[in-house]
Amino acid sequence: MYLPEDLEVRLDAQSSATGISKAELIRRGIALLLDDAERPKRSRKLPAFDSGRPLSPEAMDDAFYEHIKDRAARR
Repeated sequence: MYLPEDLEVRLDAQSSATGISKAELIRRGIALLLDDAERPKRSRKLPAFDSGRPLSPEAMDDAFYEHIKDRAARR
C-alpha cells in the first residue's frame, strides 16, 4: 500500500467500523477531493459589441449579461 502507516491504521479502523471496504473508502475520498477542487477555467474571449456608437457602462453591462444569459440557455 502507498499510505503512511498512521493512515493505513485509520483506514483499517474505519473500514472495520463501517463495513465498507478500504478500496471503497479510498474511492469516496478521492471523489470528494475532486468534487471540491476548483476546476480550471477555460479561457474565452469576451464578446465584442459594435453598435457603431459607444455604449454607456450600464448599456455594456446589460448587453454583456444578456449574452451570458443566452449562452446559459443554450446549455
